[in-house]
Amino acid sequence: MGGALLGGLLRSGWAGASELTVIEPVAERRDELAAEHPGLRTVAGPEPGLLDDAGERLGGAVLAVKPDAAEGACRALGVTGVTRLLSIVAGVPCLRLEAALGGDPAVVRAMPNTPALVGAGVTAISGGSFATSGDLAWAQDVLSAVGTVVRLPERLLDAVTGLSGSGPAYFFLVAEALMEAGVQMGLNREVSRTLVVETMLGSATLLKETGSDPEALRAMVTSPAGTTAAGIRTLEARAVRSAFMEAVAAAVERSRSLQR
Repeated sequence: MGGALLGGLLRSGWAGASELTVIEPVAERRDELAAEHPGLRTVAGPEPGLLDDAGERLGGAVLAVKPDAAEGACRALGVTGVTRLLSIVAGVPCLRLEAALGGDPAVVRAMPNTPALVGAGVTAISGGSFATSGDLAWAQDVLSAVGTVVRLPERLLDAVTGLSGSGPAYFFLVAEALMEAGVQMGLNREVSRTLVVETMLGSATLLKETGSDPEALRAMVTSPAGTTAAGIRTLEARAVRSAFMEAVAAAVERSRSLQR
């Protein structure tokens, strides 16, 4: 996800490669990043004065590490003098990051999702104890490079994790099942994939651009006693709607448990 955000910032023109510095302890990955983004500065660890003279827009750090490394990374960042941090680490609350950083740091916590890889993600952000409206605006500016941003209280980020954070996997599972169904009905796999992908994309676009409720759009497709009605009846009989709701609830509970 950190790589996706870096790519999005550079593609959108938010900053030039030479204006950003990536801290990456793995030498092989540093070499890969340097090759992918000519001019990008990469270092093995935090350095004193790393953010000196960075300016209001660039004077902050983005934390993109595994959850069990988050607090250690924050403690290490102390040598840079960082006072503003955007965390895209799942399951680590602002209070823990603030304590690890020390002082009164402005921490903004974010929950992005994988469509950020193609600039079509959606991210929820929440400010910590010392974050101001200016800090939230900065974080939103950064994350807008890879998609849509919404602001929510931190207590709702677990719900975001279960819905949009895990959501792409739910859609991919549906796509997988529909593609297989097409093959079973006699279509070749390439045609089945094209039909499913374009149907999902078109349906999402229709839902977004019309602003209509999904129920209304579903009814528009479902003629009485028609083919779609037969399919919907089977899905409802298999409790698919309930299964999705329970899946989101399970993911939310798992997100909460990671913070205990």
